[in-house]
Amino acid sequence: MYELYYWPTIQGRGEFVRLALEQAGAPYRDVARTDEGEELLMREMERASWPPFAPPYLKDGEVIVGQTAAILLYLGPKLGLAPADEAGRLWTHQIQLTLADLVAEAHDSHHPVGVGLYYEDQKPEALRRAKEFREARIPKFFDWLEDVLEKSGGEWLVGVALTYADLSAFQVVEGLSYAFPETTSAALVARPKLKSLAGRVRALPNIAAYLASDRRIAFNEQGIFRRYPELDAPA
Repeated sequence: MYELYYWPTIQGRGEFVRLALEQAGAPYRDVARTDEGEELLMREMERASWPPFAPPYLKDGEVIVGQTAAILLYLGPKLGLAPADEAGRLWTHQIQLTLADLVAEAHDSHHPVGVGLYYEDQKPEALRRAKEFREARIPKFFDWLEDVLEKSGGEWLVGVALTYADLSAFQVVEGLSYAFPETTSAALVARPKLKSLAGRVRALPNIAAYLASDRRIAFNEQGIFRRYPELDAPA
């Protein structure tokens, strides 16, 4: 059984791993959401010979993998969510790394000065950063994803078969739709392939069941994607 170590009250970066495990129907334990809680999460991280910098990290027997993209690179072939050939696996990983850049920029839209400061302590800077994120960065990333889908030769980012990159693209669309609902809705109208991709992932039986379950933590203002209405604006 896989063991996922991540914070128990937010989706965050751990959610990208959860989606892959859920879609594959893989047995896993979301460790920090058990009775052992966050103490076990921190204790196991400190004990590791090659300690992860921060959660999420995954334990598979004696193997410990940190960093979301690295975890998915490891899990993808095992879960049937990555191409069989090396070039395809690397391309899927490249897409995931690009999505990780988008996730980081989404976080920095509300915490542009420092992660240790409250949002209220950097609100003027956040207003300025969010404007640039809405007007320039979301369109740039969405255009790239739309182009990848146009050239993929199938319904998915890497062609005819679902990969973890599709699940992650869905999660990014979901997160941005929560944090920037007006901006994201307008952006998706202009990128119909990306909008359709998100809808196909949502309709996958295992994903639909997960989204309807209590295993799916609701978006909230402690995670990466946070809804501050003043940071969104009509496109």
